[in-house]
Amino acid sequence: MAFDLIVRNASLPDGRSVMDIACEGGKIVAVETGIAGEFGREIDAGGYLVSPPFVDPHFHMDATLSLGMPRLNQSGTLLEGIALWGELKPLLTHEAVIERALRYCDLAVSQGLLAIRTHVDVCDDRLLAVEALLDVKKTVSPYIDLQLVAFPQDGYYRSPTAAANLDRALDMGVDVVGGIPHFERTMADGARSVAALCEIAEKRGLLVDMHCDETDDPMSRHIEALASETHRLGLQGRVNGSHLTSMHSMDNYYVSKLLPLMAEAGVSATPNPLINIVIQGRHDTYPKRRGLTRVPEMRAQGIEIAFGQDCVMDPWYSLGNGDMLEVASMGLHVAQLTSREDMRWCFDRVTKGGASVMHLDGYGLEAGCNADMVLLQAADPIEAIRMKATRLAVIRRGKVIAQTPARVATLALDGRPDVVNPADYAPSDAGM
Repeated sequence: MAFDLIVRNASLPDGRSVMDIACEGGKIVAVETGIAGEFGREIDAGGYLVSPPFVDPHFHMDATLSLGMPRLNQSGTLLEGIALWGELKPLLTHEAVIERALRYCDLAVSQGLLAIRTHVDVCDDRLLAVEALLDVKKTVSPYIDLQLVAFPQDGYYRSPTAAANLDRALDMGVDVVGGIPHFERTMADGARSVAALCEIAEKRGLLVDMHCDETDDPMSRHIEALASETHRLGLQGRVNGSHLTSMHSMDNYYVSKLLPLMAEAGVSATPNPLINIVIQGRHDTYPKRRGLTRVPEMRAQGIEIAFGQDCVMDPWYSLGNGDMLEVASMGLHVAQLTSREDMRWCFDRVTKGGASVMHLDGYGLEAGCNADMVLLQAADPIEAIRMKATRLAVIRRGKVIAQTPARVATLALDGRPDVVNPADYAPSDAGM
């Protein structure tokens, strides 16, 4: 039998090893040991880890790589970042947004990041960023699944034209309904915005992803409203709450009621470890809060969780490089998820957890899935996180679209150096 591509001798995230992955017509057709046949291209994984691609379910591509424009965030706070973004918005051009977004997408592909959900601000009456990112979505579709969220950054009710602009953005083809209830003028307005936005999603048959309670205020409880509206409108499984940092400061009794409500409604959660621990706690002295939501407790309730990157070199965060392994590493450190099983679970938060939140079709490493995968210079997910493993090959629909030479050596768990030959992974003619 003839196949386009086979990846041999792969270790998989679920612990299987010496596996062959055969691909044909952009799909995985077999995952077995010792697959025979003719292949257009053969890659020997050499026992290294082959993973489905990384997924970032929470990002701001309209702002990415804009660090220093028009100035830097001196306080490091969320609110100064929002104010700074407000200063930048009138200066944006269609071409500049596209250029920065495409540069980031190139970086993402090199990191094996092939699916991104990006929030796009709809509070600029020009909808310039919406138009630009819709163009970017078409451009990158051969190699990145890009999902856009209509995001009323300045508040659905607080911004006088946000409601009309959000409807316009959805009519233009934006995929997901977003919101920011904690930025409305009052808690009541925040709750009203949650209800209104969920009703829009229900009528249009769309997913929901809201920035929710991104604050240190334990009385910011819009996630409760989001879970309630999800239940009322029958949106179970279609709604995600992003950040949820106020939960870090809530009392335990209230959280003991809240988490079962989220689980009952099928509301997923997307913490953003890098940003949450930098933005939150800025008004504290000591003890100083770090703001990451209650990841272990949500996990124990069976709530779907994914980790997001959120920002890279923008008004809110001056670092970042699109490496979801860095995100997983920060998540496991801050949430103190350091057992072997916990660390493997954190790897899944930047792969299949994100795919679940984004409702990606054909994701995974089973027969019938899309032939999308990343060959990592690591023996297993734990080593991948620890070493921020080199992406030896990035494969999209059965074609190699990015390669990186292997590092000279890694240090295995038994302390022995694992020496590799960079020539085994020399660049080919394959490209994006």
